[in-house]
Order: sequence, then structure tokens, then C-alpha cells
Amino acid sequence: MITVNKKEFFRTICCIMGLLVLFGCKETAVVNKKSYSEEELYRPNFHYTPKKGWMNDPNGMFYNNGYYHLYYQYYPDSNVWGPMHWGHAISTDLITWTEKPIALYPDEKGYIFSGSAVVDTKNTSGFGSLRNPPIVAMFTYHDPIKEKAGKIDCQSQGIAYSLNEGLTWTKYDQNPVIKNPNLKDFRDPKMTWDAIHEQWLMVLAAGDHAMFYGSKNLKDWELLSDFGKDIGAHGGVWECPDFFPLQVEGTDEYKWVLLLNINPGGPNGGSATQYFVGDFDGKTFKLDESFSQDLKKQKALWIDFGRDNYAGVTWSNIPDTDGRKLFVGWMSNWDYANKVPTEKWRGATTLPRELSLVKEDYHFRVSSQPVRELKNYISKTIKKDTIKINKGKTVLINKTMVDLSKLDIRFTLKNLKEDVYTFSLSNNSNNSIHFGINKKEKYFFIDRQNSGNLSFSDVFAKQISKAPFTGDFDKMDVRVIVDKTSIEVFYDNGKTVMTEIFFPEKPMETFSVTKENFNFTIENLIINQLKF
Repeated sequence: MITVNKKEFFRTICCIMGLLVLFGCKETAVVNKKSYSEEELYRPNFHYTPKKGWMNDPNGMFYNNGYYHLYYQYYPDSNVWGPMHWGHAISTDLITWTEKPIALYPDEKGYIFSGSAVVDTKNTSGFGSLRNPPIVAMFTYHDPIKEKAGKIDCQSQGIAYSLNEGLTWTKYDQNPVIKNPNLKDFRDPKMTWDAIHEQWLMVLAAGDHAMFYGSKNLKDWELLSDFGKDIGAHGGVWECPDFFPLQVEGTDEYKWVLLLNINPGGPNGGSATQYFVGDFDGKTFKLDESFSQDLKKQKALWIDFGRDNYAGVTWSNIPDTDGRKLFVGWMSNWDYANKVPTEKWRGATTLPRELSLVKEDYHFRVSSQPVRELKNYISKTIKKDTIKINKGKTVLINKTMVDLSKLDIRFTLKNLKEDVYTFSLSNNSNNSIHFGINKKEKYFFIDRQNSGNLSFSDVFAKQISKAPFTGDFDKMDVRVIVDKTSIEVFYDNGKTVMTEIFFPEKPMETFSVTKENFNFTIENLIINQLKF
């Protein structure tokens, strides 16, 4: 009699189905022959990428005993999407990451889709002990066999636990812990400890709404309520939610923030992350009245208006002595993620960010800034107190002064009139990426229409990305993070953010500014060279 290892058998089936997925795609898994130098031209300096294979959504992020853990949707056998695993990386400072072995593999119940992880410090699950609390992860099982058969109930929620700092995991033998309620889209559970109501709280995405669950032991879950069927942006499927209380900056007030990713339906096409602000009574989430009024005017508010920040979620178990809400997203867009011109890998994370909640004139806004740990990587600083811009184009820095592939730039713009203010990174191969402020038509923008390699997608640079604003101002604080093939722009202390990737034919060589009509002033220009 031949004995078959059931898990290995399903792993083989997953790989075969993955190949079928690949051959069914327009793009091919066969790697184009490119030089090593071109490969290195595209790999980020300090944004996390796996050494090889496909990466998308961040998953299961937690902090424990000095390490930040990042898990992510991962397919090790190709550079396009396939049967999902959980990849794993760790860091002591959120900037430098060490890739670890694959954490979770597909099994007989299906692929391992997105989810979350928590440190069960009181051992409510019983998987560990008070001396060695378990890490408990919840993820979506996606059954490809059911899906191929045309069934709806392909997705359910499973859990796994780790007793060695998240390095290896044991799947719960009574999975799934939440069965499918006859919904096609039922996925991406995000757990948190709700200290206010003393319960484990979980939110997951269900197509056009979010569902809230509560638990005492992380194994038995009760449906509490749902939210969002007729609220916010609904241009595509809701995915990858997150839910947490956040203190209003400068006050003792707390509000609950709900993040919901959507694909498609983003403000500039494809995938993006919207957010909601309100109150939670332990069962039901209700929008703050002022935020509800804002939604009537704007339909949705976005964590990032750029094309390349998706599936963003936050770390759990951040110590109270730190107190930050730390966020990271997938730096790509489903409109072209499978086609971007990289060989060994596809996918990167955004720079981790600190989220805060600000209130101005009765309006709540989620603001974000790069994590403070980035300052530890500054190797050189150029400062200019005042620069008067009174001609068409002014070069601010060039490649003889700094390496433009790894920069943290800050400045304040003053005396802004109804004009267009354009900042540019460019090289002598006529590649350039532009960003700035159009005060005539009231929007911030990123323009990558001449940024280099665009041949892989018709929609990658089809239009200029815009982030509208309504108020007037004559002064604006701007921060820009540049990492070889990405730009993250933080306007107005991070109240409006735009993140986009690009693929130049050679490194950028100059950073310049252009204005159309009126003179203006750049103050407190700080250009930090980063060491990586």
C-alpha cells in the first residue's frame, strides 16, 4: 500500500494550480533576459522586498520582545500571483528587514489569504502559557477547488499559533473557526485586543461591507454587527480592513478609525485605502456626525491618494510606552502589479508610517508620517534656509552633491499664489517624475508619464494622479521620501499623502523646481542623504 502525506499532496496540487493560473494570465512567468545591473536598478534600497518571488498584502504584523514582525502574501515559485503563502521578515527598527523562512503554507483547506496576528499575553486561547504566551494568527482559507467548481462559499477563517516568536506555526486542528455564511467575498480578518470593552475584536471584509466579531478566547467568535453597505466608496470589492481607537491629537478624546481597502475604485484608479472615523460601543461602529457630513461631500477619504499604497494595515502589540499606531501598505496597484518590470521579485512595502488623528474646524483627518527611526539612517545633510524662486526652473540639488536614489527631503513653501508649482526628479535620459501643487485648479499631483519604462502597462502612466484640496493657503509644508523607484510625498504635515512607483532607465540625477508665473520662497530646505 502506498502512503500519501496529505499536506505534501495538497502542496503539489497548489503548485500545479498555480502554474495553471500563470499560464492563464496575459503575462508570463518566464523571466525576460535582463542584465544584473537592470535588476539592481529597480530593487529598492530601504523598502522591503522578498529576495525572490511574488509579494502583495502585508499580513499578521505584531511587535514582541524587541522585534517587529511583518508577514505578507507570498508566492515563492514565480514573480506573478499564485497559491498564497505567508512570507515573513523581522526588524528591530522598521527600516532594515531580515527575511525569514515561509511561515504558513497552503494545505488541504486551501490557500492562505490575508489576515492578522496578536500576542495572547493572558493565554486566553490556551495554546501557550502565561510564561510563554502564544502568538495567534487568523487568516482566510481560500479553497481553489470549490472556486473552480463555481461554488460561492470558498472562503473561511482559520487560526494558527506560535510558541517561538512567530518563527513556526501550528494550525488549529478545528479550523475553520468561522465558516462561510454563503458569501463570495468573506476574508482578511484583522484582530485586536479591545481593552475598552475587554474583548478580542475582529473585523473582516465581506464584499460591500465590513463585519465585526467578538471573542473571549480567539477560537469562538460571535458576529456583533456590520457596517458600510451604503457608505463610502464602492467602486470595487472591499478588502483588508483594520479597526482601532486613536487619540485625537492635542486632546484626551478618542475616536475609532476603520480602514477599508478597495479594488478597484481608488481616487486615481485601481486599488486604494479609504478610512472612516467614528465611535464604537463594543458591538456597533457609528460614524462621527462631522465625518458623515464630510462623506456626503467627498464620498470617501483616503489614506493615500497615490496609485501605489494598498492593503495597508497596522502592527499589533505596540507597547504603551511607545504608543504609536504603525502602518504599512503594499507599494503597488492591481491595475499593473503582475506586469511591473522586475524579474526576481515583484512587490514591495511602503515605508512604515505613524498614523495620527487630527481635528481641524470640526473635521477629522488621519495624518501619516514616515516612522521616526528613519532619522537613524542619515549620513549627510544639506540645509538651505531661504531660496527665492524667481525664474522658470531652479536646480536644487544634483548627483555631485547627493545620491538621489535614497533621500529624505523636507521644505516649506511660502507666498503661494494661484499658480502651478512643480518639483522634478530627472536624469539625462529624459526620464522625469514630477510632483507638486496646482493652486489654480486646487489639487496636489504626481506625474510619472515620462518616468522611464512604461511599456509594460497601458494604464500605469495613463494620467496624472491628483489629490484635491478645498481650503486656501499661502504656505505649505512638504516632505518627500525617494528610494530609487518610488516616491512618497507628504503634504501639509501628512494630511494628504501620495505614493507612486516608477522605473527609470538610469538613476535620477537632479532635483529641481519650476513655477509658471509668480515668484515664491522655499524655506528650511533640508536634504538628508540616507545610508543604505
